[in-house]
Amino acid sequence: MDLKKLENKINIIKNKFKIEKFDEVINDTKLLIKKFEDQQILYNILSLAYQKKGENDKSIDLLTKALKKSKNNIFFLNNLGLSHYNKKDLIEAEYFFKRALEINPKYITALNNLANLKKDLDLVDEAKNLYNKALEINDNLLQPHYNLASLYQASGDFKKSVYHLKKVLKINPKFTKADRNLSMITKYSVQTEHFLEMKSKIKKEELNNFEKLELHFALGKAYDDIKDYKNSFSNIDSANSLKKQITKYNIKDDIQLFNNIKKKFYKNIQDKFNTNKKKIIFILGMPRSGTSLAEQIISSHKNVYGGGEIYLLTKLFFNKLKNNDDTSKNELIDCQKEYLDHISLLDNSQKVFTDKAPLNFRWIGYIMSLFPNSKIVQCKRDKIENCWSIYKNNFDGNIDFSNNLEDLGSYYNLYEDLMLFWKKKFKDKIYELRYENLINDPDSQIKLLIQYCDLEWDSNCLEFYKNKKTIKTVSFAQARQPIYKSSINASEKYSTYLEKLRSTLKS
Repeated sequence: MDLKKLENKINIIKNKFKIEKFDEVINDTKLLIKKFEDQQILYNILSLAYQKKGENDKSIDLLTKALKKSKNNIFFLNNLGLSHYNKKDLIEAEYFFKRALEINPKYITALNNLANLKKDLDLVDEAKNLYNKALEINDNLLQPHYNLASLYQASGDFKKSVYHLKKVLKINPKFTKADRNLSMITKYSVQTEHFLEMKSKIKKEELNNFEKLELHFALGKAYDDIKDYKNSFSNIDSANSLKKQITKYNIKDDIQLFNNIKKKFYKNIQDKFNTNKKKIIFILGMPRSGTSLAEQIISSHKNVYGGGEIYLLTKLFFNKLKNNDDTSKNELIDCQKEYLDHISLLDNSQKVFTDKAPLNFRWIGYIMSLFPNSKIVQCKRDKIENCWSIYKNNFDGNIDFSNNLEDLGSYYNLYEDLMLFWKKKFKDKIYELRYENLINDPDSQIKLLIQYCDLEWDSNCLEFYKNKKTIKTVSFAQARQPIYKSSINASEKYSTYLEKLRSTLKS
């Protein structure tokens, strides 16, 4: 095969990658590698396809072998770092990113990836410096601008976030994730320039479904601001319909998962692992139930470190419980160690640590066993309000039950049923924080919450909105403000559109 034919085949594979036919990409690339062992681009494509399928160990194995032949290949080093980063092996990931940058300090992709890692570790200044280094090399780069915008947004510096989001949209108007992020920090009127731009952009046929759904969510927010609730719901509903087509979510999978969780609780996790002395507060519940606000309050305490959403427990337990596999005591001890090692990268002090990944409610039995000194705070909100708040927002991560009102109602029922199961087992060890009570009587509710967490009183908790910690969830704006009541009964304006949800939810 001549080089021209090889180039054509590689372009075909790249196009398959773009439309997410990763199995075909893997098969085609493997065949080409057998004939062209010296073509480094093939190893990188294969590595990225493995990563997209979540098969990071295969990517690591592939690139480790490739590096033996080309030890200073910065692309191999970067992709090795990325594979470890996907596995949350942050120390290994940092090692490979830095090796790539030692060879080429101006390798922008590695700069951006290392900055993302620093952002995950809440090393905000280091992350900013790395993103800015990349932009000093080339100011016309979408990803560093977008990542800087997200970092400033999480840090509460909305003016700088807007600047970088506008740069992103100038570089690529079709990168509609930036439109959605911009919508979240913009108060719209009918004449707002960005609103007019989005209305024009949504009519363009060349947008793909991913781009359209982000824009529909953004328009839903804008129409809500101008009190056009019909058009707001229409856009939110369109966005969710598109995402449902993409995810192909089936509620039966979660019904099976929740059944397996209950069964495996009896078989696997009756023992406590008392070797762990670390005190962790797990703030959990449904998304949009007040978990960000609760963490912002608790982490305002001088003896608490706010860890944000730690997804490691889901990584450790999801597939095992989905497949109804048994877990040995040694495996559980390994899980405990991996979690504690991970959070020690974020904070290695004696402070109390908070983890506010909402869907950790699924693993409460494991938490009680592996972390016996932990506290569980369940955030609870009016179910219609909670579900509507979920439906109108787009989430990064696997919250695929949120894109259909009947799926959403069914999942909420599963959540309530599982929480009843845990409360029967653990009785008074789960503290229920009602969102409406917190909004209506913040002072007394905050004091009761801090008391439950076995923390001495700290008046900083009443001024939680001054907390400078980064907030990487869709609640980044609300949790930085003093408590306000406009979020209560927000669904009433959309009541006529929520009949499917009401009829699905258990009374």
